[in-house]
Amino acid sequence: MLTDKRNRPLRDLRISVTDQCNLRCRYCMPKEIFDDHFPFLGQDQLLTFDEIVKIVHACRTTADLKKLRITGGEPLLRKNLTQLIERLRTETSIDDIAMTTNGILLPKKAHALKEAGLSRVSVSLDSLDDSRFQAITGRTLKVAHVLNGINAAREAGLPVKLNMVVKKGMNEEDILPMVERFKGTGIIVRFIEYMDVGNANGWKLDHVLSKAEIVDKIHNVYPLEEAPANSTGETASRFRFRDGSGEIGVISSVSDAFCASCNRARLTADGQFITCLFASKGHDLKELLRNGSESIEDAVAKIWTGRQDQYSEDRLEHTASRKKVEMHRVGG
Repeated sequence: MLTDKRNRPLRDLRISVTDQCNLRCRYCMPKEIFDDHFPFLGQDQLLTFDEIVKIVHACRTTADLKKLRITGGEPLLRKNLTQLIERLRTETSIDDIAMTTNGILLPKKAHALKEAGLSRVSVSLDSLDDSRFQAITGRTLKVAHVLNGINAAREAGLPVKLNMVVKKGMNEEDILPMVERFKGTGIIVRFIEYMDVGNANGWKLDHVLSKAEIVDKIHNVYPLEEAPANSTGETASRFRFRDGSGEIGVISSVSDAFCASCNRARLTADGQFITCLFASKGHDLKELLRNGSESIEDAVAKIWTGRQDQYSEDRLEHTASRKKVEMHRVGG
């Protein structure tokens, strides 16, 4: 088995298919920076579907890859995305293909995604209050647009998880309403500690509401109990409602790092192979595919066996001035 310097296998690849998004969330793509003149990637800079399939196949044969997640930016902005999903399913023999999306375009695309072979979706929603939702996303869309997307996904037969980034001073008052809205529906809400991904969001430790604080806030109203992980390397800590009405998850990169079990790599839309969400740079597989002499299989093996990332364990100790790849490029 191919493992890195800390004996972690490569089991999960997150594939960004575009760096563009139809929202301007303050913790990812604040509109003061990502305006109409921002230099997003041109079509010729994006990996083609052929190239993505080749890279996934190389990871599959080299490292026994098990899971794929399609990300962005907003992945549903990539034209003909269902063709890529269908090809990944049939040409790489990977059955577990998920997607992270803001849900806005799901009403038009959910059935086609399911038919193409998508396994499930994670939908981002940080508030159920329209005014806060608009302040966070930098757009005039309403929460109903996301809820319609969630309903469309479920009607198409796609299981749904909901991701809520929690930031002090932004939306901590939405934690309990989010629990109340989805408790007992079969939709698992995952609360995500506000992380220092990228450089544009002005992250400060003071903005972080920790896993312990999030869990306590919910537990005091809706009693919880810890639940075991579904699989090794799972990012979310699981908690069940004691009344049997479902569960929540908390992703705690800041307060309770899980670097030791991290088995994920990321592929940017322009072909950078990134071995940590908080990386400063990646490895250019697009250049290798188009002009290089080394095989992709050999390159992936060399990159992964040399990997020793543990940013979240080192956070604030050695990383304060470290420049990082922006969230809209690394794909979450």
